Amino acid sequence: MTTTQQPQTTLVLGGTGKTGRRVVQRLRALDLPVRVGSRAGRPPFDWEDRETWAPALEGAGAAYVSYYPDVSVPGAVDTVGAFARLAVASGVPRLVLLSGRGEPEAELAEQAVRDSGAALTVVRATWFAQNFSEDYMLDYVLAGEVALPAGDIAEPFIDADDIADVAVAALTDERHVGQVYELTGPRLLTFAQAVAEIARATGRDVRYVPISIEEHAATALAHGVPKEVVELLTYLFSEVLDGRNAHVADGVQRALGRAPKDFTDFALDAAASGVWEVPIASGVPR
Repeated sequence: MTTTQQPQTTLVLGGTGKTGRRVVQRLRALDLPVRVGSRAGRPPFDWEDRETWAPALEGAGAAYVSYYPDVSVPGAVDTVGAFARLAVASGVPRLVLLSGRGEPEAELAEQAVRDSGAALTVVRATWFAQNFSEDYMLDYVLAGEVALPAGDIAEPFIDADDIADVAVAALTDERHVGQVYELTGPRLLTFAQAVAEIARATGRDVRYVPISIEEHAATALAHGVPKEVVELLTYLFSEVLDGRNAHVADGVQRALGRAPKDFTDFALDAAASGVWEVPIASGVPR
């Protein structure tokens, strides 16, 4: 009698987030079993409640590890390392870690996972293009004024779809084990240039306005951005956005054998989706 071995479940932590939900979608499109790791998941997963970790790992064969809000924040090294050790001890050695490019603290978290003995692939990402379309900066774009403390430093914005494609490749193909993929877009843009691309794609007047770190923090809090995310953004804008990442990397090409998506294409696709369309109230555009 011939038996067919069923593929094991992949646990996707942050499975409702910007990259995690894309990883979930791709795995499901491949007809692979997926468990969404979130507080609303079944079973639920909560980084702050370690009692939820083992049930989420049960029966899994691999995990995508996305730590909220970022692996560079205080406490992340200990927490992510502890999860990795439990995963390996639970028979889930294949881990793909979403990390931050140019963040020394994030590299400590990478090493903590590596020290667990996991079959690890590290995905180091630069600034997400989708921060303009799926994050608090969406409100700024809709208002026509993107006020950020980014100066004239250029970044090679990465599309979240490319991150998900690399993560899925790493989760499903053991040839990626041991690799560190730095993921960037194909060219450098300042935030002002990125906003100009969005303006062209939408046909609207959307301007970049430079502000101070303090003004940005206050505005973000006023928009309801969680305090820990504001602290992370302050760290990124004040320390990491200093030119250290002002060069492109070949991670997407190495992992997938193709070029990464350009910011112009991201902006055109996002504009076509309607996400940047300004609501009309009483017949008067706002």
